[in-house]
Amino acid sequence: MTEKRIFLTTKALAELASVRQPPCLSLYQPTHRHRPENQQDPIRFRNLVKELETLLRQKYPAAETQLLLEPFEALAHDHDFWIHTLDGLAVLGGPGLFQVFQIQRPVAELVVVADSFHTKPLRRFLQSVGRYQVLGLSLSKIQLFEGNRNVLDEIDLAPGIPQTITQALGAELTEPHQTVASYGGVGGDSTPMHHSQGGKKDEADIDAERFFRAVDRAVLEHHSRPAGLPLILAALPEHHHLFHRVSHNPFLMAEGLTINPDALPIDELRVRAWQVVEPQYQARLATLADEFAVAKSKGLGSDDLAQVAQAAAAGRVATLLIEADRQIAGRLDSSTGQVEVADLSHPQVDDLLDDLGELVGKMGGQVLVVPAEQMPGRTGLAATYRY
Repeated sequence: MTEKRIFLTTKALAELASVRQPPCLSLYQPTHRHRPENQQDPIRFRNLVKELETLLRQKYPAAETQLLLEPFEALAHDHDFWIHTLDGLAVLGGPGLFQVFQIQRPVAELVVVADSFHTKPLRRFLQSVGRYQVLGLSLSKIQLFEGNRNVLDEIDLAPGIPQTITQALGAELTEPHQTVASYGGVGGDSTPMHHSQGGKKDEADIDAERFFRAVDRAVLEHHSRPAGLPLILAALPEHHHLFHRVSHNPFLMAEGLTINPDALPIDELRVRAWQVVEPQYQARLATLADEFAVAKSKGLGSDDLAQVAQAAAAGRVATLLIEADRQIAGRLDSSTGQVEVADLSHPQVDDLLDDLGELVGKMGGQVLVVPAEQMPGRTGLAATYRY
């Protein structure tokens, strides 16, 4: 079994989409961060697992059904898990696979048993504009946060990322600097002690540089590249210059937070981080709107659903903007681009915007979910074409 995840990446989503060994079990539910609301979450989860069981028993024998549901049942009884939930939950399981994603936005309750995983709610979350990460950096502690305008949460560091200078350098740590105390107090709230000898560059600074290089490489490989999100550095002033000098992370923002994140409540950290991100966020939205307006004026863009769907099927859509929280009920023929608008309450009817976003993504286009007030138009979508 694969281990539980608390964060979601495009790579993880692509891996799920490539699974072709049925049955694929998908379970979604809204969750809550605090008591007393979160006390009902495991009860709702167990009810949804029973719905999965009912669906499985229609096609699979009892023994196979029980085996498939075992990790779901174990999660249902994991008390520690249910007191640390976020706003939404996605649990995906199948033969030899079980993954749990906690999401920073509510999702609708849903259970699906099919030949592939139902991943549209996860994809829409990943496509939302305005997400970012914060790297909390000191010589005694590394933290990573992910959030948006409204929420910020600490996420698990990928295995192998050094979390302290001692852990990163180990036996290579320069004598006599083999204790955290040599580099300041807990949380890095004091400057490193200096032990220069013979006019050499301070050995503590050399070790700090090596440590920052190791952190930079690991964060880029395991978090920044997979997520593709802007990265804000939160660190004391004396660490900002050094980290920026050694960093090769193209996602690292020039402006950061000159404070130890441990000194702030997480909600205050979110407020300060959003103040850094918002100008870039607004500029990106304005650029997207301008690019669409220019493309449309040249016949290389459209906000007409039928036209965009046919262009998507032909692989012509370069960028598709989708209005957040908007649904258009209907069916999409991905081979021809023909659409049939229908009643969303019908069990065989899906959301055309989700289907269109999935098709554009498969064709190599970029899909972005944008707040309604920032959409260029009122149709719920806007596309720019490759040709």
